Amino acid sequence: MKKYIIAVGCLLLTLSAQSQSGWTLRQCIDFAIEHNIEIMQQDLKVKGADVDLNSSKNEQLPDLTGAVGQSFNFGRSPNASTGVFEAKTASLTSFSVSTSVPIFTGFRIQNQIKANELSLYAAMAGLNKAKENMELQITAYFLDVLFKKEILKVFKEQVSLTQTQVERTAILVETGKVAQSQLYDIKAQLAKDELNVTTSDNDLKLSLLNLSQALNLQTMEDFDIEAPKLTETVMVEDVLSGLVKPDVVYDQAVQTRPHVKEAEFNVESTKKALKVAQAGYWPTLTFGASYENSFSHVYDNDIPNSAIAHQLRDNYRIALGLNLSVPIFNRFQTRNQVRQARLNIENQQLILDNVKLALFKEIQQAYQNATAAQAKFISTEKAYEAAAESFKYAEERYQIGKTSVFEYNEAQTKLISSKSEQIQSKYDFVFRSKILDFYQGKEINME
Repeated sequence: MKKYIIAVGCLLLTLSAQSQSGWTLRQCIDFAIEHNIEIMQQDLKVKGADVDLNSSKNEQLPDLTGAVGQSFNFGRSPNASTGVFEAKTASLTSFSVSTSVPIFTGFRIQNQIKANELSLYAAMAGLNKAKENMELQITAYFLDVLFKKEILKVFKEQVSLTQTQVERTAILVETGKVAQSQLYDIKAQLAKDELNVTTSDNDLKLSLLNLSQALNLQTMEDFDIEAPKLTETVMVEDVLSGLVKPDVVYDQAVQTRPHVKEAEFNVESTKKALKVAQAGYWPTLTFGASYENSFSHVYDNDIPNSAIAHQLRDNYRIALGLNLSVPIFNRFQTRNQVRQARLNIENQQLILDNVKLALFKEIQQAYQNATAAQAKFISTEKAYEAAAESFKYAEERYQIGKTSVFEYNEAQTKLISSKSEQIQSKYDFVFRSKILDFYQGKEINME
């Protein structure tokens, strides 16, 4: 109980430290992989495959069986010396030990070991596939939180900016340079900006909730993430220079992707399973040995019973032998098992071909999405720069009373809209490029 309390305390301290400093992307991924139930189930499949492999290896070992019997006889039985039936009550105690060793099984055991070994490798590849799928999912949630954080930051800056304009408009109204209606209009804009902050804050909380649920956290209280330390410019420039053509990505991915390896191992495993089925055509040779002994006791007998030690000395039997079993006709069971094994090979080969085809399509789609996101990001960058210049000009004119609040609000709305699109396209582009890195076997990290 004391160890349990200490372990729970250490876990709570770890979670507390992470919640105080914020979770990095790598911490989120590692935590999710460790606590995801589906990944735990896949890990159990790996352990089960390992048990099957161990069982097939142990089939090469000799077995050992012990038996003990006790019987009681009542009624009449012939006397051994006179042949006259006499009433006798007797007991018989017997025991034996036997063993058998497979010498030749048509290579069934050896091929079963190889088949189970390949199945273990396939299960391990399946575990890695589940981990990588979780890695992509957590990365998407993490980037969504980053996006919502930046949007919230933009809206808060706009509230601060509009508040300043409210104060300046109030001065202009007092000095008679603008009408009172413009003060009401700018205050209405401030209320709209504050509503945007509230909505954006709710969206951020929902994104954090989605991420915390993906991590299987019991509570999201004080849960937050730590933004990458790289600046926006450096991060995006690195991504822009890192896009790789789909053909190159596929050549790397087909050699390393766990789901491809899983399908390949399954193909090889079914080929060994065919060898196991074909072993049914071969004769089998087994060596056997046994030791048996017994002693008895006759009740109501004028002749004394022999001592147990003497009976054990005289009654023992030792047997050694070879057993050759030759299959002649088993209702075509072996033939049909071989046919089924060949069909399984064809099916697994089709699965492998389909996995490779789907992988190539996924990489093509990922590359197309990345290039499209790249073009969109460049366009939104230019649009934001133009909107920023337009807003700066409108702000200067509004401060000196040469433009209306409606023109100012329109410029501000365009600025917010273009900034939101620029932020969204940036994180969409980063995520799409990270998927390409993922297919090349690179670890997803933005530190």
